[in-house]
Amino acid sequence: MGWMANETGLDKCAANHVPLSPLSFLRRAAEVFADHEAVVYGPHRKTYTEYADRVTRLASALSALGVRPGDVVATMLPNIPAQAEAHFGVPACGAVLNTINTRLEADTVAYILDHGGAKVLLVDPQFLPVAAEAFERMEGPAPAVIEVPDDFAGVHATGHYDEYEHLLAAADPGFDWIMPEDEWESIALNYTSGTTGRPKGVVYHHRGAYLNAMGQVISWRMVLYPRYLTIVPLFHCNGWCHTWMMPVVGGTVVCCRDITAPAIFDAIADEKVTHFGGAPIVLNTLINAPAEQRRDFNHVVEVFTAGAPPAPATLSAIEPMGFNVTHVYGLTETYGPGTENTWQPKWDGLKGEARAARKARQGVAMPIFEEVTVLDTDTMHPTPRDGQALGEIMFRGNGVMKGYLKNPKATAEAFAGGYYHSGDIAVQHPDGYVQIADRAKDIIISGGENISSVEVEGVLMGHPDVMLCAVVAKPDDKWGEVPCAFVELKDGHTADEATLIAYARERLAGFKTPKHVVFQELPKTSTGKIQKFELRQSLQKA
Repeated sequence: MGWMANETGLDKCAANHVPLSPLSFLRRAAEVFADHEAVVYGPHRKTYTEYADRVTRLASALSALGVRPGDVVATMLPNIPAQAEAHFGVPACGAVLNTINTRLEADTVAYILDHGGAKVLLVDPQFLPVAAEAFERMEGPAPAVIEVPDDFAGVHATGHYDEYEHLLAAADPGFDWIMPEDEWESIALNYTSGTTGRPKGVVYHHRGAYLNAMGQVISWRMVLYPRYLTIVPLFHCNGWCHTWMMPVVGGTVVCCRDITAPAIFDAIADEKVTHFGGAPIVLNTLINAPAEQRRDFNHVVEVFTAGAPPAPATLSAIEPMGFNVTHVYGLTETYGPGTENTWQPKWDGLKGEARAARKARQGVAMPIFEEVTVLDTDTMHPTPRDGQALGEIMFRGNGVMKGYLKNPKATAEAFAGGYYHSGDIAVQHPDGYVQIADRAKDIIISGGENISSVEVEGVLMGHPDVMLCAVVAKPDDKWGEVPCAFVELKDGHTADEATLIAYARERLAGFKTPKHVVFQELPKTSTGKIQKFELRQSLQKA
């Protein structure tokens, strides 16, 4: 189908077919944007020529250590220049990059190193104690260690391992990058959070990394020379592919080791940051920052937010501060963002809560996906586009992972019926825009009624005393389970349980109103997601 009657001589060849890889972006940028700033971190300021040279040297150093195409190279690094360089240097020697969450405990790190089979580990001295303990717990051989000190942050080398800068200095600047022969070759290995058992190893291919990075340039409406602040950890979905994306448009990666309100405001004011991504908790951090932590700036900062549906109250508060927020949604299995809440001109007149509520939707498929839809999980039929019928968000296209490493059963389950099953429960509006109701495991069923924890959270986040909240199911003898709200108050604010329950009852159906409110600091992942499983466990023990 689709072939002409006679295509003699119309074959793929070196001139007309090259496997897609984000390595091509940096190779081009080193020519086109040679003298433009590529990576900034305090006194570390490298042009694209220098960036490409350091990447080449890293690839050479890894090859000299015995890393071969298809091997895994792991990192335990914060958002510092070496982590950005690894995104190109590791695949440039033909290897697969495994960025490990720096907040994991030693047992899980040991499992990841064993399961992925890392040959080399690049590690910040801050995380060496955890890495050393992980090595003792490993069943297989421990990886070779390259220590990456961060003198700018006062994190100095221990002297026990080879140092990153020494290896780069001794490496071959003429090393020939090993480009993929097939774009289906693996480029990265990322592990899921593993909140209900061992984490799964999500495998990315060069084609998906290339297309996801390129597609987000369009979705984020980027022009040349953006300045991107690394708030999304580069160990999380490879920083949503944004490090791979920056060379496409000659962008500057502004590294941020510690995510605080002063660090973000300083970067915007001093480094003229134009873009960043982050969970809604980051937006709340900025909204609630005291005056002495803020800085003035005179440009609009474009923000991709994801990780949890942002409360309308959060969106209403952040935009007048100089931030234009686009809500995106995705998973590790989709290389990060897979949908975008594409703004329609016909909505320009919306104000206040109506505007914020429209912006809180997860939206439509990003350009590189064939389809993002809501289907009935059992029948695989589309749910009615009425904004009410619940189904599961499913993805199909080149932005979906290869599968789970060494886990064909889980891969087959995830891809059943020709779609990737997200596990997120949602409705689809008449205009096709998707809106999450909840994770499948987070739906609260009280007396036979389905309650969206996201809906209840959105209401409570509108209360002026509430900074963060999470709603989970609490076992109940009469109703089976009822909503319980865990609330983190703003500094200096003193709302009580009765006040918040009354506030919710004015805005929600009675059965959706929380029956209990617990005030505490909420447990969070390194990417700012609230760990609801810990809250559920605390209620089971109560």
